[in-house]
Amino acid sequence: MKTLHTYLTRQVLASLLMTVAVFTFVLLLGNVLKEILALLVNRQASLGLVAQAMGLLIPFVWVFALPMGMLTATLLIFGRLSADQELTAVRASGVSLIALVSPILLLSVALCALSALVNMEVAPRCRVAYKNLLASADIGIANILIPEGRFLKDFDGYILYVGKNRGGNLQEVMIFSLKDQTNIDQVIRAPNGTVTLDRETREVVLTLSESKIITLSANDIASPKAVDFTIRASLKQARKGSSEPRISDMTFSQLWERRRELEEGLKHSARLDGLTREQLREKKKEVLKTGEAATTPYRVQIHEQVSFSFACFGFTLVGIPLGIRVHRRETNIGIAIALILVAVYYSFIMVGQALDTRPEYAPHLIVWLPNFLFQAVGAVLLWRANKGI
Repeated sequence: MKTLHTYLTRQVLASLLMTVAVFTFVLLLGNVLKEILALLVNRQASLGLVAQAMGLLIPFVWVFALPMGMLTATLLIFGRLSADQELTAVRASGVSLIALVSPILLLSVALCALSALVNMEVAPRCRVAYKNLLASADIGIANILIPEGRFLKDFDGYILYVGKNRGGNLQEVMIFSLKDQTNIDQVIRAPNGTVTLDRETREVVLTLSESKIITLSANDIASPKAVDFTIRASLKQARKGSSEPRISDMTFSQLWERRRELEEGLKHSARLDGLTREQLREKKKEVLKTGEAATTPYRVQIHEQVSFSFACFGFTLVGIPLGIRVHRRETNIGIAIALILVAVYYSFIMVGQALDTRPEYAPHLIVWLPNFLFQAVGAVLLWRANKGI
């Protein structure tokens, strides 16, 4: 048994290293072509800068390359073992499939721990360092004044969050008006807005359409009306605010701390004195709804980082029995199946990210669905393969 385990583990590890290297190269190439290569051709960036940027991107692409590599490795190895009748020989010797694959399952658990370290700490820090490197060289700073997916705190009297910024056209905008620079007095929400630069005054002008203003510190509980809203900030302040890392580039501890700070700020800002019981109920409901909308992007990113860490285990559970059932040793078949499964897995993540400003849909739970789905399906398929069904 020890010889079988050693042989199988070596095969999977060799294939894993190869597939992770291939996926890392492909994902790196995609980022380099999109952001760096054109600048290198036009002599706007040196070769050393490109090499440094690629080195910082490697942990970021490993977030995706490790699970994809483990899935492809199990599909290739167990597909070949099945095609060469090696699994039949092992079963004939009285060794069950579960006993045979136990070291591979333990390897996937170890990769989950490695993925957690990369997802929650290393990759976010390297991604921030990568963006700072480009910004310091004045490269790729489009939309830097109002970056998306980030809470900007350096606009006088406001905290700003933008879900999407498409060339100055903003979507899913939230603005928190501060009283005494600390307590949140009002929350302004708008589905759309625009950001422009007033070159004469050197100010950034943010204009929101159909915005709704909710006052937290007043006893007014009337339904907010849709109005247009405009704020202005100096260009220097806007550039200072853009240094704050976006939510997707924060570490787990940073996300947790920022979420706690925002919740505390909203809770202490609402004044509930002098209200009737009915008004108190309505006010609490309003504050709770506003707090959920404000903290949901943080909650989604926290759950996404943790759920990503279990992708290797789910992919391994699915990859082993699927590789046996496919019964093929061709590399292209294994990679094609792996890409299809990866697309299915990450489609749930994309849905959760798209709904990160809609707490009523519980997007932080949606990012966990692919793990539950893959692990449940993989466990059933592995059990059936072990029984020979």
